[in-house]
Amino acid sequence: MKIIVVGLSHKTAPVHIREKVAFPPDKMEEPLRQLLELPSISEALIVSTCNRVELYAVSRQPEAAIIELKKFLADFHSLDSSALSEHLYNFEGTEAIRHVLRVSASLDSMVIGEPQILGQIKTAYGYACEHKTAGVILNRFLRKAFSTAKRVRTETEIASNAVSVSFAAVELARKIFNSLENKTVMLIGAGEMCELAAKHFINNGVSKVLVTNRTFSRAEKLAEEFNGTAVTFENFREQLHRADIVLSSTGAPDYVLGAKKLKEVCKLRRYKPMFLIDIAVPRDIDPAANKLDGIYLYDVDDLQGVVQANLKERQKEAAKAELIVEAEVEQFCSWLATLEVTPTIVALRRKIEQIRQAELEKTLSGLNSLDDKQRKAIESMTSAMVNKILHQPTHILKQTSNGGDSNCYLDAVRTLFNLTDIEKLKK
Repeated sequence: MKIIVVGLSHKTAPVHIREKVAFPPDKMEEPLRQLLELPSISEALIVSTCNRVELYAVSRQPEAAIIELKKFLADFHSLDSSALSEHLYNFEGTEAIRHVLRVSASLDSMVIGEPQILGQIKTAYGYACEHKTAGVILNRFLRKAFSTAKRVRTETEIASNAVSVSFAAVELARKIFNSLENKTVMLIGAGEMCELAAKHFINNGVSKVLVTNRTFSRAEKLAEEFNGTAVTFENFREQLHRADIVLSSTGAPDYVLGAKKLKEVCKLRRYKPMFLIDIAVPRDIDPAANKLDGIYLYDVDDLQGVVQANLKERQKEAAKAELIVEAEVEQFCSWLATLEVTPTIVALRRKIEQIRQAELEKTLSGLNSLDDKQRKAIESMTSAMVNKILHQPTHILKQTSNGGDSNCYLDAVRTLFNLTDIEKLKK
């Protein structure tokens, strides 16, 4: 049995293609049912996110399975299969296992180390369990993917450095203030970037939020969302001394905060530290403010510099994570190989034992003069002979399963001994 992966991602398909093959999370039953009806597929799972759509399957006919899965993806979404195939990738066996473990550990994500993908795969696995399309192999495989992702997060620092501008601002603020508890943040502007940064600040302990915007209703709406206070744009400068952190992102053509005004604010604050984040282009805050005592001013380029440095750190940690993934791939491949080898060994022993029993009974039926002790001695001798004869073949089959090169040996044993009950033993 082999693990199969067919799919596309942000690396192979633009968003207008990805959205065409997405599967709504509340409508997974039908596509999963259709997948399991494909002739070569015995288990199936669908991962569908904004950045990737992937089909995970188990099959004894990997080449046929890949063809069927690609056709299913096109047919289900009423797309031209030849056009779609340009964006699709496929993996089988060890490569498929490695791919899924890397995806789960966020090593294949747009942002390495992001935590969302693991939750999305867990959700996909939940649907497969709910609709009974995951069997013995996918159950074990997905648990391996989850444990690998956990190892990567606990044994590396892959997720410890901020790689978004808004979260980089939070990281810098923590370095300036040590703790963000009981701190006040003022948002100048109520756009998406300010909103996202405010969420990060609140999640990291900021207790008060002031919001100002040229359109006061927008300021009121955002302030209500954060249980904060709206301030009119005309009067926000008089409230600046209340803010420990100021995040500015307006569309103003000139500075909305000058160095002279900030010098007054510093005096009112008795020169307590004040962190200013200017993510507007053109800039909202006069760069000369950086020369004032107690002022820490960062613009969007400064924050991008922090993000790039952190991305380099994540890349270093990713190299450690790859080693963890390789160890887990090897371990799972060994387990998967035993699913093939063990039933063959059991069937071989069963067949030889049946032959031994039949020949023993035939022989003993013609030796009526033997007592019980002598009969048991003959039975023990034949049993020992069988064990010694089977020892080397069994040992070799187990060894080849660990090395991943067992197929030729398995086929030879099954053919030579006419083992016909393998499939029953696998169930």
